[in-house]
Amino acid sequence: MQLRIISLLAAFAGFGIVACSVVAQNGGGDAPAPTPAPQRKSATYTLSAGQSVALTPTATLKLERVNDSRCKTGAVCVWEGYISYSFVLTNNGNSSSFVLAEKMPGGSNTATQQGLRFTLTGLEPPEPPALNAPVPTYRVSLRVDIS
Repeated sequence: MQLRIISLLAAFAGFGIVACSVVAQNGGGDAPAPTPAPQRKSATYTLSAGQSVALTPTATLKLERVNDSRCKTGAVCVWEGYISYSFVLTNNGNSSSFVLAEKMPGGSNTATQQGLRFTLTGLEPPEPPALNAPVPTYRVSLRVDIS
């Protein structure tokens, strides 16, 4: 008899949990509307020369070219050189060009264009290639922030 009462109590308790969860899910019709997901404020992209990426529904960024004037490993150079990346940003039909660089005289590793801020975060290869090595495949990583 005691086992039967415990079984009935467990059955009623289980029914109560199900009933509560249904009410919680339906919210009695007064549940607030879901809030939209927040818009991403920054993202990191990696590009090779000629590649493009969609930054927003209306903005596209293209890495036009890479200029590597760094002193090749094994060479004798009078200056260290630098590596720079030329980009084209197209947003709502408007295009603007800009350059990001490391160690370039008068250059910068950040730029702001059309309300977006671009910052270099990495490059491949990080060191200049050897003197007689084939031209490497260059890749650049950059963070894009919505300002």
